[in-house]
Amino acid sequence: MTDEKDLLLLKEKGLRGEGVTREEADRLAVYPDLDKVCDAAGEICRRWQGREVDSCSIVSARSGRCGEDCKWCAQASRHHTGCVTYNFLDTDDVLKAAEANSSAGIRRFSLVTSGRTVTKKDLEKFCEVFRELSEKTDLYLCASMGLLEEEEMQMLRDAGVKRYHCNMETSSKVFPTLCTTHTPEDKIRTIGYARKCGMEVCSGGIIGMGESLADRLDFAFELAALDVDSVPINILNPIPGTPLENTPLISEEDIIRTVALFRFIMPKKSLRFAGGRMRLSHESMLRIMTGGMNGVLMGDMLTTVSNTIADDRRLFKEAGLEF
Repeated sequence: MTDEKDLLLLKEKGLRGEGVTREEADRLAVYPDLDKVCDAAGEICRRWQGREVDSCSIVSARSGRCGEDCKWCAQASRHHTGCVTYNFLDTDDVLKAAEANSSAGIRRFSLVTSGRTVTKKDLEKFCEVFRELSEKTDLYLCASMGLLEEEEMQMLRDAGVKRYHCNMETSSKVFPTLCTTHTPEDKIRTIGYARKCGMEVCSGGIIGMGESLADRLDFAFELAALDVDSVPINILNPIPGTPLENTPLISEEDIIRTVALFRFIMPKKSLRFAGGRMRLSHESMLRIMTGGMNGVLMGDMLTTVSNTIADDRRLFKEAGLEF
């Protein structure tokens, strides 16, 4: 078991920008004083990310009718969740959402589509929207449109998209138990195309889908090896009608410790608090924001409602962060 001297040495390692080893992460995972682990993770976070919140928002540009079998997802057509479906969100609605987010001080804005991928014809329409967003806002544009090929990724880049989102979701060992219609290798290939086209990469996943803490550590080290720029951390919100609807909720203590461990493993990366935050107590959200997290996905999520922007502003202020 890690003693306080060992924790200090691991913190100093993070302050130098060095991620812990798997053996060191395993020791941190059983350190009895979680507050001390969080305090150390918070220092590492502030060292590399400062106190400004890395904010972003998303809009669901295409919803439902997805042919994939991801067990967590409300948008899979084989799950009966009552998910709202549409093929294209009206461009004016996208522009209104973007302008509202920009006015609220949110830095990044992403269009997200359901489904394995988008056709080239549909992608051309989305690219028109991105070009309009580039002209009319100063938002940093992102996209999440599934498993694209290199040519399609370049279309997005040429339309003004600077970051591509493709969640690995969980560790490569656990993933096949939750999805069989695509693989981690498919996602890694997509990430490679985004990089080749000059984009940054946002890739994280969902915790609380029945995996162990050891599985989460595997996941974090796989993300570290991929050297992604931003890591969104979602907490499973079990949705009625999906195969995971009866999954027991992960404890708030486990969530707090997971975030801190991700910070020790990826000291320089942007860790982004994403879906599932609504179920947490205020105290837990505050501990997470002071214990390793520096980014937040703000506003409504794809199929669930998140905290309001006003709520988040109050949280950031209490955590001593700038927005």
